Amino acid sequence: MTLPEARNILGLGPDEDPRPHLSEFQAARERIAEMVRSAPNEQLAIRYQNGLVEFDQALAAVREYLETLAAQPARPEEPEEVLAEEEMPRRRKSLAWLAWLMVFLTGAAGGGVLYFMNEKEKQRQIEARIDFLARSGTIYVENRRWQEAGRSFAEIEELDPGSEIAMRGRRGIEAGMDEEQKQFIGYWTSQAIAELDAGRFDEAEAAARRVLENFPDETEAVTILERVAKAREGISRDRAIAAARRLLDEKQWETAIKAARRILDADPADSDAATILADATAALEKQRAEQARAAELFRMAAERDQGEFDQQALDWLREAATLAPGNPEITALFEKMASYTRTLRVPGDFATPAEALEAARDRDRIVLGEQTWKGPLVINTAIELQGAGPAATIIECPPAQGCPITIGPDARGARITGIGFRHESFLADGRERFAAALVRGGGATFVDCRFSDASGHGLAVIEGGEAVANRCRFVDNGWNGAAAIGAASRLEVRDSESLNNFEHGIESWDGAAVMLVRNRCEGNSRNGIHTDNGAAAAVIEGNQLIANREFGLVLGSAGSGKISGNTARENLLGGYVIRHAARSLAVTGNQATLNRGPGLVLEKGLSAEAYSGNTGSQNTGTEILTEADLSDGD
Repeated sequence: MTLPEARNILGLGPDEDPRPHLSEFQAARERIAEMVRSAPNEQLAIRYQNGLVEFDQALAAVREYLETLAAQPARPEEPEEVLAEEEMPRRRKSLAWLAWLMVFLTGAAGGGVLYFMNEKEKQRQIEARIDFLARSGTIYVENRRWQEAGRSFAEIEELDPGSEIAMRGRRGIEAGMDEEQKQFIGYWTSQAIAELDAGRFDEAEAAARRVLENFPDETEAVTILERVAKAREGISRDRAIAAARRLLDEKQWETAIKAARRILDADPADSDAATILADATAALEKQRAEQARAAELFRMAAERDQGEFDQQALDWLREAATLAPGNPEITALFEKMASYTRTLRVPGDFATPAEALEAARDRDRIVLGEQTWKGPLVINTAIELQGAGPAATIIECPPAQGCPITIGPDARGARITGIGFRHESFLADGRERFAAALVRGGGATFVDCRFSDASGHGLAVIEGGEAVANRCRFVDNGWNGAAAIGAASRLEVRDSESLNNFEHGIESWDGAAVMLVRNRCEGNSRNGIHTDNGAAAAVIEGNQLIANREFGLVLGSAGSGKISGNTARENLLGGYVIRHAARSLAVTGNQATLNRGPGLVLEKGLSAEAYSGNTGSQNTGTEILTEADLSDGD
């Protein structure tokens, strides 16, 4: 910029000295700069800034001129009065110029100032509104009122596009909603699981469905519903199995078969239902065969009826009554032919069973009423002792006094039917533990009797005694359910049950012989059947050996006999054990399944090929264990 241009901008004359006006120029310059800073809009700010630039350039040109002037030799001073007179018009001109400059700048900004004031008030109101919306939006978020919060932050975005406050608010809404969803899902799924674990299936399903109503894709809730459905199916199935087993226990074979088939229709692989079906079918077939046999025995006995005592005919009728209980024709003929002998009734003819036994002779019949009678009783004649059923007619005594009933050496041919034998309480203090019934050198047949709660064996046969037990139950005894001990002793058990005894279901040792046919030995603390007969025979056929805490069957020793058609299932240590001393027995056609040990255990020296006629399935470990060292075992 040239000096004349600078003088013109600053309002100086061509020869006017600028030095007296420098402070005024600087003050004017600061006022222009303030106007730039406080301009109400960008357009005015640019205009003021351009004026400030021109003013600064003019000041720079004048200062450069003054620096050059200072470097020149000084001229003689003119009289002050003259200088003052010359400078006065110029000063007034400079001040006038500055005044006009301010008027110009102020005039240019006159309308802008009013606009600025209005815009500033609007901006203040907007900022106040944004502050209010931010606070209210935050409160809505804290109270989980997501819609109201969203509207607050949306309005902030409209007032201030790209607002950081609006962006943070929306992130807060998203995080809060996500947390709320997680809390909702976590609470109701936990509630559903707790209800499911407690077996409250309706409540568990309701809790899971509450999650799915709000979040249909929540997989954990879907899984819980599937678990509820499966649990319900399991409960329904378990109830159906329990009902079928009750029918089986109640001997309602046909109904049990139908119930098992319904379960198998739903699940053909259900092993429990298959077992119930097999047992009920076998029992029904057996019942039909027994009824046919009963009819044949009845016919044979009726043909022998000559109006006098006939032991053979009576034996046939007793067996027929056992095979077909409740058959009126069999019962009537039995009563008729039994009347050919002397009948002693207790109570009636005698007050107690002991009095009747004292008066009885061979072939007499003693009929006991429905009552619990006190023992011990001793039978030494070949009489028939008849009760009203093992639950109705009971003979008991204290455990320290002996056996409730003892069959002595002279009682060969005694027959006991429909009576329960037990001790009044259990006693196991190291002294002799008496049996519920003892056959001591004599011979007796027990039919439809129950031997239970004895301190010792349920039924014991010793000293060469012989006992036959048909359709009897040996339950909860302190030793074996039934036992035969000693040379020449013999025990025959058919179609009976030996359950939950403290030792074996049935046991024989020291030269006793056994014949065990179609029995059920279940839940005994040791083996279902254990034989250690020495040279005596062992015939064991068609028995069910189930869930005993050792093995189903242990053959310790025997001189002859056969083991066939038995089933060992779900026993704790395994199915069958064959020791070397029992190698002469034929062991064929037996089945071992679902035992928690080997199906067949063979002692050292026994060949697996010799026992290939037996089958095993689903037993734990190996199906056949050979070369077993049993020197310290049973």
